[in-house]
Amino acid sequence: MRSSRVITAVDSHTEGMPTRVVTGGVGVIPGATMNEKRLHVIEHMDDVRQFLMNEPRGHGAMSGALLQPPTRDDCDWGIVYIEASGCLPMCGHGTIGTATVLVETGMVEVVEPVTTIRLDTPAGLVIARVDVTDGHADSVTIENVPSFVDRMDAVVTVPGLGDVPYSLAFGGNYYAMVNLDDVGLPFDRSRQQEILDAGLAIMSAINETAAPQHPSISGVDHCHHVEFIAPGSTAQHSRHAMAIHPGWFDRSPCGTGTSARMAELWARGELTLNTDFVNESFIGSRFVGRLIAETDVAGTPAVIPTITGRAWVTGMGQYMLDPTDPFPTGFVF
Repeated sequence: MRSSRVITAVDSHTEGMPTRVVTGGVGVIPGATMNEKRLHVIEHMDDVRQFLMNEPRGHGAMSGALLQPPTRDDCDWGIVYIEASGCLPMCGHGTIGTATVLVETGMVEVVEPVTTIRLDTPAGLVIARVDVTDGHADSVTIENVPSFVDRMDAVVTVPGLGDVPYSLAFGGNYYAMVNLDDVGLPFDRSRQQEILDAGLAIMSAINETAAPQHPSISGVDHCHHVEFIAPGSTAQHSRHAMAIHPGWFDRSPCGTGTSARMAELWARGELTLNTDFVNESFIGSRFVGRLIAETDVAGTPAVIPTITGRAWVTGMGQYMLDPTDPFPTGFVF
């Protein structure tokens, strides 16, 4: 058996959404910060991302995490997030999955009842607190990066949809929040292609006319997520369909999207600190969020969110490349 590349990983899913946690075969990525490492992967190592995320080893909604030594002295591990659509500055479900894998494989010192893992991410410090029973990771609460509203009650003109009201918030990635009623679509998975098409059109219109720019994280200058809010959603319990570039739905309730949604509700005065917020995905899985503190990002009012969810290890593997394989970086179908 010949192989020109061997990468080891532990696979998991977080409330339905996969995370392939890469434990070996990539090496130390150049960069003085984790965001510099992310940008290096984008420019020089995209073949690694494609190899692991694309078919036949991955699929159209695949996500992963490249484990790295931290660039900060106060962290245990560093993470570069990869997925079918690119490299994210932060990924909530991916962090919950990674923390679960670190505990279940013994890659961190496991302390019961709570193991605390400090993670160096491209978006900043994220703290994962893992509830552990008999060595098993029962659930994970992540303390996310500061989240804030970029714009409230804006309107974007979208071909085929007309003027669409939306708000834009950052929770580790930028999210446009749109009421499904405002695009005339139901919260119904049988209509998922129409919802997805609307989401991609809205992303494109925002990025072409008023793309966001994070004030301190280089290369975070676009909106690749539309959080379609279902009718009847409240500041206590919200349901949504998360459309993601270039064309898929988040299976999990989306940790950074939940953070963005809570930041929006807080800015509207509808969600106070230390209050549970249940966010439900398109497949019915749930995260529980809370806002624990107020802060600011470059003068913009912001909040510190926490997200609690569960992940399960689904497999361990070595991903190999035969030198005669005609698809060395996989393919998109």
